[in-house]
Amino acid sequence: QVQLVESGGGVVQPGGSLKLSCEASGGTFSIDTMAAWFRQAPGKEREFVTAIKWNGGGTYYNEFAKGRFIITRDNTKNTIYLQMIRLKPEDTADYYCAARQNSSWPPSVDVPSFGNWGRGTQVTVSW
Repeated sequence: QVQLVESGGGVVQPGGSLKLSCEASGGTFSIDTMAAWFRQAPGKEREFVTAIKWNGGGTYYNEFAKGRFIITRDNTKNTIYLQMIRLKPEDTADYYCAARQNSSWPPSVDVPSFGNWGRGTQVTVSW
């Protein structure tokens, strides 16, 4: 199974930007792979942020992420990215990368449907 490793988290002031990366190692994604970002704030359930088709690059966003978060991928580097702008304190969370095979679009994005997860990277938005 491909291993997912997130990076790029940190502390940023409100209104700032951050770009997260998720590198897949130990293999390559198949053409029907969907990669996604989730986040989990302290004391809250893990929630879907955005997803991307590995083949073709189609994207899907949670409503709160539209206009501020952008998911992209680099097939040559086996990496997906999450560009976040105009960050708010409520964006503070651990951000996780996940992947699975997917054939429907828009996709189902419930947490249990993803079997491959990274360990997460922490994002703190604070003065």
